[in-house]
Amino acid sequence: MDKYTLISNISKLKSQKNALILAHNYQLPEVQEVADYVGDSLSLCRKAAKSQEDIIVFCGVRFMAETAKLLNPKKTVLLPSLNAKCPMADMIDRDTIRELKGRYRDAKVVCYVNSSVDVKAESHISCTSSNAVDIVNSQKVDRIIFTPDRNLASYVEEHVHTKEIIKTDGYCPVHASLKAEDIYK
Repeated sequence: MDKYTLISNISKLKSQKNALILAHNYQLPEVQEVADYVGDSLSLCRKAAKSQEDIIVFCGVRFMAETAKLLNPKKTVLLPSLNAKCPMADMIDRDTIRELKGRYRDAKVVCYVNSSVDVKAESHISCTSSNAVDIVNSQKVDRIIFTPDRNLASYVEEHVHTKEIIKTDGYCPVHASLKAEDIYK
């Protein structure tokens, strides 16, 4: 099947099924071309929350589709590939959060939105990279367990001097592989 026929078939199916296609910035151009919206995980979840369609097809990773479902519990949310995972989100799980909550009973758990629905359920509040400092500052405790991104946790720690930040050891493998000399390439 040629590209134009495929695009036409997808467009017809979208209309027949009353579906919205969201594609993350990291998706292939061919996927972005058939999407109704392309953006980062936050902007796409905002689009999902305001959508009128019955079905949301989320071309991204699992935590993004899970977040869209949390925002739209009565809608069908489809993830085209169940193998679409975020390595950082998979570096922390519900049991580890429960263990940390048991060890640091006076702490609140703040999780970066790039985490699984199970981790979100064990957390007190979620944050984005742009509001992490404000969210941590708003918590009325002296200790914060910040998960899963240790780098975002370090950034928060640099800007919040009134709280102890307990970091979990998650990280983005792609970001961690970048070196200063890569900037000059």
